[in-house]
Amino acid sequence: MACHKRNCQRIGEMEKNLRLIFLSKSDLRGGAAIVTYRLVVALRELGVDARMLVCEKLSEADFVDVCAPFRKIQWAFVKERFKVYVRNGFKRSSLFKIDPASEGLKVWRHPWFKSADAIFFGWVNQGMLSFKGIRRILSFGKPVVWIMHDMWNMTGICHHAGGCTGFLSECGYCPLLGKKSGDDDLSHRIWQVKKRFYDADKIKFVAVSGWLAQRAKESRLMKDLDVAVIPNPFAIETGAEIRDRAGKRSGPVRIIFGAARLDDPIKGLPVLKKALDVLRSSYPEVASNVELVTFGAFKDIDSLRNFAIPHVHLGILKGAREIRNAYESCDIVVSTSDYETLPGTLIEGQAYGCIPVAIDHGGQRDIVDHLKTGWLATWNDSPSIRAGLVAEGIVWAYRNCDNFDLLYNMRKSVEEKFRAKEVAKKILDFTFPNEQEEEW
Repeated sequence: MACHKRNCQRIGEMEKNLRLIFLSKSDLRGGAAIVTYRLVVALRELGVDARMLVCEKLSEADFVDVCAPFRKIQWAFVKERFKVYVRNGFKRSSLFKIDPASEGLKVWRHPWFKSADAIFFGWVNQGMLSFKGIRRILSFGKPVVWIMHDMWNMTGICHHAGGCTGFLSECGYCPLLGKKSGDDDLSHRIWQVKKRFYDADKIKFVAVSGWLAQRAKESRLMKDLDVAVIPNPFAIETGAEIRDRAGKRSGPVRIIFGAARLDDPIKGLPVLKKALDVLRSSYPEVASNVELVTFGAFKDIDSLRNFAIPHVHLGILKGAREIRNAYESCDIVVSTSDYETLPGTLIEGQAYGCIPVAIDHGGQRDIVDHLKTGWLATWNDSPSIRAGLVAEGIVWAYRNCDNFDLLYNMRKSVEEKFRAKEVAKKILDFTFPNEQEEEW
């Protein structure tokens, strides 16, 4: 988005008077929370008084505060989870995959709320906001922007539809509800509640990827709503040096794979393992000169065993410096997820010189331009076929590790699309369109 001189001056004038409140379950736990925190920081660097109200505060930032007393936060969470447990037929497997927004906190009682010029919803489930609370917030007449990080706004009760097509109609017969599933089950009733909210046309929606916006347009619930696409922000330094690795590598080519939880079924770790098996059997000359690096938590230690190539696990990375050091020590970043709204590992990897290899089943296309800034494999329902395509991508990336033009294009692409301050300006432009004469 262009930034004309006259309008850039106008930004500064308006921003000094703005107070924005972002609601998020946490400030630093989970991908949605982290990118919301980054957005708030970027807005503050622009001169905006942006703040976060959360249920769980992990940072020491003075612009983040807990939205309610601890006991009320705990009670709302436990009460809603109990209701979900009853309504899903006592299935623990789906206990945290369902959110009916039946319980919530009176966040509007926080002193910051009264002086806010606009309210932003991020990931606000599991007892933070109820529909009753959302209705109360809307009654104040302040601009409300909902930044969608997953599919919850367009489904009845789930955050990711996976292979279910219920969101294309009016939900019902929800596979997460087991024996409680039916034509008028919890998913259908909550779908109807959302429809009434959306018909009131008081909320502006932002999708963090083109893929997510397209899912919204396909859904029965949001097909008639305007949904802007504004990506998540990332701390990308403008003009940072592009690494020229030609003739400078002293060890093996390193492949990095990371996630908050590595053995989360959605992340596709078995597909990566199979891809490395294919690499060993079909491309032995490449397999003999590569090493796998992983980072993140896991539940099952066996999930990090039996890789076909040498493997190093870094554990949980803490802070921007550890993240940067990890990527800068590697050459290829791989994502094998079943679906991703906007996979941050691909953005961070590109920013620090890792060639991305991914499967096109989510927001990957917003990040990777096939053969120009990385390798993007066409989705296939067969895990074995996906693994073979990922192996091909690794071979292509391996052979381009010293391609300075590719590394330059990668870096330039993510800098233009995802740099935090540019994303922050787009959020301001979207929220206050009448305050600007033209574009920022």
